[in-house]
Amino acid sequence: MDILNEFSNVFWSTHIWLPPNTTWADIAPGSRPDVVHANYKDLIWPIPFAAVVMLVRYTLERFWISPVGKSLGIRSSRPKKAANVPILEKTYGKSTRLDKKKLVPLSKQTDMSEREIERWWRLRRAQDKPSTLVKFCENTWRCIYYLYSFIFGVIVLWDKPWFWDVKSCWYGYPHQSISNDIWWYYMISMSFYWSLTGTQFFDVKRKDFWQMFIHHMVTLLLMSLSWVCNLHRVGSLVLVVHDCADIFLEAAKLTKYAKYQKLCDAIFAIFTVVWIVTRLGFYPRIIYSSSVEAPRILPMFPAYYIFNSLLLMLLVLHVIWTYMILKIVVDSLQKGLMSGDIRSSDSEDLTDSSGNARLTNGSARSKNKSNSSAPSDKGSVGGAGSRAGARAATTERREE
Repeated sequence: MDILNEFSNVFWSTHIWLPPNTTWADIAPGSRPDVVHANYKDLIWPIPFAAVVMLVRYTLERFWISPVGKSLGIRSSRPKKAANVPILEKTYGKSTRLDKKKLVPLSKQTDMSEREIERWWRLRRAQDKPSTLVKFCENTWRCIYYLYSFIFGVIVLWDKPWFWDVKSCWYGYPHQSISNDIWWYYMISMSFYWSLTGTQFFDVKRKDFWQMFIHHMVTLLLMSLSWVCNLHRVGSLVLVVHDCADIFLEAAKLTKYAKYQKLCDAIFAIFTVVWIVTRLGFYPRIIYSSSVEAPRILPMFPAYYIFNSLLLMLLVLHVIWTYMILKIVVDSLQKGLMSGDIRSSDSEDLTDSSGNARLTNGSARSKNKSNSSAPSDKGSVGGAGSRAGARAATTERREE
């Protein structure tokens, strides 16, 4: 017990977390009659609140979003199940990717041709992927939350001086009051990110799964540190800047699943502009203030550098995602349509130009042979999901 107390005292040393000549008692709640300091104990609230957020999400998806999706004709069924072949199931359980070197041994063990094994593998992979309706529900929920969070954030910050002048984040630090609206803005935002961290393992698996997991954890760490160190002003700015572009990203995806292609392309174009303006425009302005302007106003301390390093980590993620977005834009301009998703629905490649071309030609040839079809969704935001549907359709035609 003494070791834990000693470690806690060392870890939470005022020399690390607070400006010079400042103690934890100086920023404790009630330490000054004119300032309402943040209470670190409040950080426990987002965890039970996260359960409420997940309950709200489940209720909306079950009783509102899902019925709306079905009324739009979005398919809730999954592709046809693969036959039960124990040897193939065991191999698939070890790795979902088919190693070409294993085709010959598997063919001998199962008495199936290599082509039949490849077809079984495609069906088995498609079987594990979520239905279009599931993806529609997830993206609609995120769109609703980001829209609410951005509007609420703007309303909360509209009368705050640091919303219009970033340098105001540093004036009077660390004795800056927490108002009730800022308290709720922080708690609800942290609740949402806690809920995402938990449900991410059950939601649609995306290509950037670990990037998003790191993003959520860094965001929660940033918010927690900013709360403990009374840096809520700059933290609130980071929150509102991040929510804006996500509205259009999720809206583009759900319109894609609803097959409103032109609307999807228009929203994606708006998203690209808003993303670049907020993530590579406004956000770097915040980092400039924390890196250049803050040292001119405040005496520096170690926690400041930790906080600023985490902000820079988020900027690196923004640059990576911006590259992916621009790559999709360039591909779409070359082809005349959207060909991918910056957050792929599965672990496959972002785009597959040659595969889409073969699919288009193959579909044209098979129109007279079969009336059956699956949602192609090719050439739009969420291209990985479209390839899954296309492959399922191709497999069904082969079987016929």
